[in-house]
Amino acid sequence: MTTSHQIVPREKLDFDLKGDIPKYWCGGDIFKSRYFDAMSTLFPEGERFFISCVRDYRDQVTDPKLAQEIKDFIRQEGQHGIVHTQYNDRLKAQGIDVDWLEGMLKTLFFSIARKFAPKPQTLAETAATEHLTAIMSECLFTNKRVMGDADARVRAMYAWHAIEEVEHKSVAFDVMQKIAKVGYLRRVFALLAVTMGFNLYTLLVTGYILRCDGLSLWQRAKIMTQGIWWLYKPGGLYMPVVKQYFEYFKPSFHPWQTEHLKSYEAWLDTYERTGNPILAGEVLHAAAAD
Repeated sequence: MTTSHQIVPREKLDFDLKGDIPKYWCGGDIFKSRYFDAMSTLFPEGERFFISCVRDYRDQVTDPKLAQEIKDFIRQEGQHGIVHTQYNDRLKAQGIDVDWLEGMLKTLFFSIARKFAPKPQTLAETAATEHLTAIMSECLFTNKRVMGDADARVRAMYAWHAIEEVEHKSVAFDVMQKIAKVGYLRRVFALLAVTMGFNLYTLLVTGYILRCDGLSLWQRAKIMTQGIWWLYKPGGLYMPVVKQYFEYFKPSFHPWQTEHLKSYEAWLDTYERTGNPILAGEVLHAAAAD
């Protein structure tokens, strides 16, 4: 087991999201910028869903440590939803119908999944998603090339989100294992379902946003083809964390068996000294490998 991190809710962080952030903020790269924008549209409704699924079991928790971790998890996820809503307001101003996207997600998560799926299933999907977001922190912030030319404000927002995903990565999993007693097959099939759903949603919404940008069908096809290759090619965004992804399939797996973000302490030290999440994000980025 690696050493677990304390879950620290951080509220009212200022990323200057109302500032002059370029439309293609990731070094002018259209696909990267819009792919991460598509990802951001997931978070407000997604975080509400995760909170609800963990909260289903809160009253059954008797371990004081886990009970406190659930409280802190809920506060962190709530802040993620708030900040990404602020960020998504930028997308609305660019002509992207974020309300329509969030409406579809609300229907999927709350009118369908929360209404018809058993609670152990939705909790298993939450734990699986937390595994994905924890390894996503590795994708974004262990290699300088991924966000090397990104606007510092957006990079800092994703850095803070990544840090907190690492801090609370075991909470939903522990509730799933210790309280809900979810079996192995449900656990791993939930990861497969979430993986497919996440990739399908982000790619479809990326394509939708490119259409909102006024790009032609040919331009969109070219950008999407090159972008998908960047995501999944050997040495691309996701391949370096394939081993960590498949660790979830070990029957004895626990999230703290895997270390994420070795530069976590650098971010934490900078933020605690300065209270500046943008500066902390720059330190996290600087600590990444070339």
